[in-house]
Amino acid sequence: MTQEIKQSAPPIKWKLNWASVDTVLLDMDGTLLDKHFDDFFWEHYVPEIYAEKNDLTVIEARKKLLASYKKIEGRLEWTDLDYWSNELNLDIPALKVKIDHLVQVHPYVIDFLQYCRRIGKAVHLVTNAHSKTLEIKMRKTLIGEYFDRIVCSQEVGMAKEEPLFWERLEKILYYDKNRTLLADDTEKVLHSAREYGMGLLVFVARPSSRSPVTFSKEFPSIVYFKELIE
Repeated sequence: MTQEIKQSAPPIKWKLNWASVDTVLLDMDGTLLDKHFDDFFWEHYVPEIYAEKNDLTVIEARKKLLASYKKIEGRLEWTDLDYWSNELNLDIPALKVKIDHLVQVHPYVIDFLQYCRRIGKAVHLVTNAHSKTLEIKMRKTLIGEYFDRIVCSQEVGMAKEEPLFWERLEKILYYDKNRTLLADDTEKVLHSAREYGMGLLVFVARPSSRSPVTFSKEFPSIVYFKELIE
């Protein structure tokens, strides 16, 4: 099936010069992994369970939960499974495991990771995901072996949407920000990295297999990581 592409913003013409890159930083959900799992989990599965437990209709539960999500979007609590388990009185990690068959790696991601290793680049996974989410997804996908280091925002102490995040990350990973490539499916994250001074920023325009491709108006975009393999 051909993925629908929105025509409102054509992709910025751009070609990566791998000679200018020493380090590759990669987001997880929506970038390497299909965001359909997360969208379905938070927007459909959790509201269904919450509705049943609290004698609500699914529509009522979804409306209430989406409002709760929105209030803390972009903060550490948004991805904190312990926070949501306490807030909703549900075992969120256990619920994730129940539908972990929906966790999928995007096409060409493994090829790209292998390529980065083959040409000698340092490769790090940098994610806002909670450590319990990370454990579930690494166990399911087995992509952890391709990374030199995996860093969760919990370890840094703030979300990637904050420019200070990248300053703190630099002290953890010791990279040269001018020779570092960051790929992420969230423009707000790329904005914060740009404010910090990150050299090479790439927007992933197809975070979910169930959503249309949408190119960024500000950043070079890719649909598949094969576009970065020479």
